[in-house]
Amino acid sequence: MAMLNSSHWGAFVPLVKDGVLTNVTPFAGDPDPSPILRSIPGAVHDATRIARPAVRRGWLEGGAGRHRERRGRDTFVEMGWDEVLDLLAAEFRRVIGEHGNEAIFGGSYGWSSAGRFHHAKTQLQRFLAAIGGYVGAVNTYSNAAGMVLAERVLGSGQAMGGPCTSWRSIAQSSELVVMFGGLPVRNTQVTPGGPAEHTTMRNLRRAREAGVAFVNISPVREDAPGFLDADWLAPRPNTDTALLLGLCHTLMEEGLHDRAFLDRYCEGYRHFAAYLRGEPDGTAKTAEWASGICGIGAEAIRGLARRMVRQRTMLLMTWSLQRADHGEQPCWALIALASMLGQIGLPGGGFGFGLGSMEGIAGNVRPFPTPALPLLPNAVKSFIPVARIADMLLHPGEPFQFNGQDLVYPDIRLVCWWGGNPFHHHQDINRLIRAWRRPDTVVVADCWWTATAKHADIVLPATTTLERNDIGATSRDRHVIAMKKAIEPVGHARHDFDMLADLAARLGAAGRFTEGRDEAAWLRHIYETARERAARSQRHWPDFSSFWEQGHLALEEAERPFILYEDFRRDPEAAPLPTPSGRIELFSKTVAGFGYEDCPGHPAWIEPAEWLGAEKAARFPLHMLSSQPKGRLHAQMDMAVASQEEKIGGREPIRLNPADAASRNIADGATVRVFNERGAMLAVAVVTPAIRQGVVQIATGAWYDPADPATDGSLEKHGNPNVLTLDKGTSRLAQGPIAQTALVEIEPFHGEAGITAYRVPLEASA
Repeated sequence: MAMLNSSHWGAFVPLVKDGVLTNVTPFAGDPDPSPILRSIPGAVHDATRIARPAVRRGWLEGGAGRHRERRGRDTFVEMGWDEVLDLLAAEFRRVIGEHGNEAIFGGSYGWSSAGRFHHAKTQLQRFLAAIGGYVGAVNTYSNAAGMVLAERVLGSGQAMGGPCTSWRSIAQSSELVVMFGGLPVRNTQVTPGGPAEHTTMRNLRRAREAGVAFVNISPVREDAPGFLDADWLAPRPNTDTALLLGLCHTLMEEGLHDRAFLDRYCEGYRHFAAYLRGEPDGTAKTAEWASGICGIGAEAIRGLARRMVRQRTMLLMTWSLQRADHGEQPCWALIALASMLGQIGLPGGGFGFGLGSMEGIAGNVRPFPTPALPLLPNAVKSFIPVARIADMLLHPGEPFQFNGQDLVYPDIRLVCWWGGNPFHHHQDINRLIRAWRRPDTVVVADCWWTATAKHADIVLPATTTLERNDIGATSRDRHVIAMKKAIEPVGHARHDFDMLADLAARLGAAGRFTEGRDEAAWLRHIYETARERAARSQRHWPDFSSFWEQGHLALEEAERPFILYEDFRRDPEAAPLPTPSGRIELFSKTVAGFGYEDCPGHPAWIEPAEWLGAEKAARFPLHMLSSQPKGRLHAQMDMAVASQEEKIGGREPIRLNPADAASRNIADGATVRVFNERGAMLAVAVVTPAIRQGVVQIATGAWYDPADPATDGSLEKHGNPNVLTLDKGTSRLAQGPIAQTALVEIEPFHGEAGITAYRVPLEASA
């Protein structure tokens, strides 16, 4: 059998010649393999690979905490592994001795490896726990606001992270699918741990062939695939909550809501209904009111509400809508609308989040235990919401609120970032740069010289998945993959496990970190642990040796379509939700009790910090949407072929409406400057009627590349939208990121800022 490997884009067979990875071929069982796989060989051998351990010149000259202003501008000195690990071990001893383990931040936010053992974040956090603990982060940039809200209102995050009602149920039973934020299938190329089978496109086609109708509610028409023939409604960005409230009011006003469902399965409808009628604030949330905010006609809103009542309707929402100011609210309003329709728990009815945000959210996989490296207990109890990294570094000791808790930002002296790139995914990069200068030491382990690595003090080269053995698995796919080493480590790269084991040994914690196992022993252990758990459910897995020889394990699919909340619908007393009331909380006493003005106890329209209805729109009249890219996962492999093919002249394309282009004398294919008070970037204009006037759209993930790294706020020349986005929490409830809340202006660019080779910041050899 051919040797397999896996990635977040899917499983594949690596082709190697003379020790070099030359090509990959997709897993034979994948019906719709991702084109991103083509980027793997080029990325593995790219010139931006970190070849040797390196230390920033200013840190070497002055020691920890000195010359921090030179981060991102300085050169690096390559050194040997033993020398660098000795320096790093001494820095850990100093920080722990002077400030305690609460001064160490183990963020390491990033997808990193699809392998479940060589998983950078888990490896780092095991190590940090073994030496006494660390400050960590909770939730994800992907769906932080929605996840916290779902746990409060539904009792768990299943509706947000899956499994949701399966595509099989939708194809068999739905008549109408209404997609808030569309269903951008480019996102379904990926899932953590790697999908061996990409099934979303096939399932969508089956649903359309079965006669299911679709409505795409998005400022971007291409957020739904063309073959769905979806009706297109294009609201102003960040106004979906108002639209949803207008739909709810129509159902209530016309007596179309399912009062029996609301009475039996929901808590607090009367509070929500009073808000819809305008009793607390004097403003009824009518279709006309909603139309004035979202820009969709009142009759279109009423017509959609009536249509949803007449048909078996599935309501979907992308994760992108909750990555906005007050992002909890559209999620809550969607749950309220689905409750008023009364189809939750029925085949093909109800709601779901993220079906177009990741592969496998609505698959039909029978649950199984996935092999995974276990964490160790963390003795440090301080933490931050994941997107509050800059706030933490800039404001040590200051109080903040999160999900009903009164917390304090710790004073971080040592940042450890393994396998991630915050200079891609964090908002307001210029603010992040200022925050990044605050710690004494920043250490980064990665495979490539990302912008994050260039802003570090100590850089450690890590192997890619092709250079080690591992096990690929995800709960959203039915395959477990034996990821077999294909090539030797490039340069002096080492496995995260090996470098951390050596560091743990220097700090007297090797036994706790490794538990006496090497790579081979750990792979066998985590597989056999999962196999024992599977056996308790009467499922037979081959032993590890047989699995490794076979190359992959294909598990059975579920026999019948999965329906979210089916048991709850059948008997809410026997199968209550894990909420305080046991029901869907349209009004939450708990959330109301927190007293957050930016997140009341029921779904509500709260004006965003930036939107097209704000006064600020007079200066910055375009709303920028930063979407997930088609040719890469976030920023991963931006330098490789699939990503480069999506660029124009080496820069990211930005889409805008013909009317917006004409009023600014911008031609299709022209280089443009996109700017606001937070920063400026260059991009290439793509003029298209498939986007609402007043809206521009650009992909995230272009590697941050300022024209002049020595100047704060320098023009970003590659097209990284996070130099423009707002670094603010969604609310005090979830503190999620709000990347989709950003007003900008665009103008033609006639200056000199050509694309040059990405700078690898190494000093020349003597």
